[in-house]
Amino acid sequence: MKTNAFEAVAKYVYPSLRRRLVEILREKGLSQIQIAGLLYITQSAVSRYLRMNRGALIEVEKFPDIDEKLKRLAEIIMKEKPDEYYIHGELVKIAVEMLGKGYVCSFHSKVDPGIDPKLCRICIETFG
Repeated sequence: MKTNAFEAVAKYVYPSLRRRLVEILREKGLSQIQIAGLLYITQSAVSRYLRMNRGALIEVEKFPDIDEKLKRLAEIIMKEKPDEYYIHGELVKIAVEMLGKGYVCSFHSKVDPGIDPKLCRICIETFG
């Protein structure tokens, strides 16, 4: 195992969750500048997420339960405008949930062919 689960989350899962959150906020009619302000990121980062130049390796919308959590988070962000620590914490919780449900296993084995998802149960047993 050259790439552990935390590295995979930091490099691929978290950015993909953030990308999907940006998409959801955009679908709700917010401008890139509004999204950037709400998420405490730059407008340039929002643009890269929307152009699929960042966070595009995992199609989060393929996991309906995770996508629903991101939609609820988007509603909270729009209504309550929480601070960046709250948003980060919620994204980390969602990422950990993805690990616990085994959603990251096949992707992890693609970025690190030394991983055998049939043998590795670390994330499911630790976070599931």
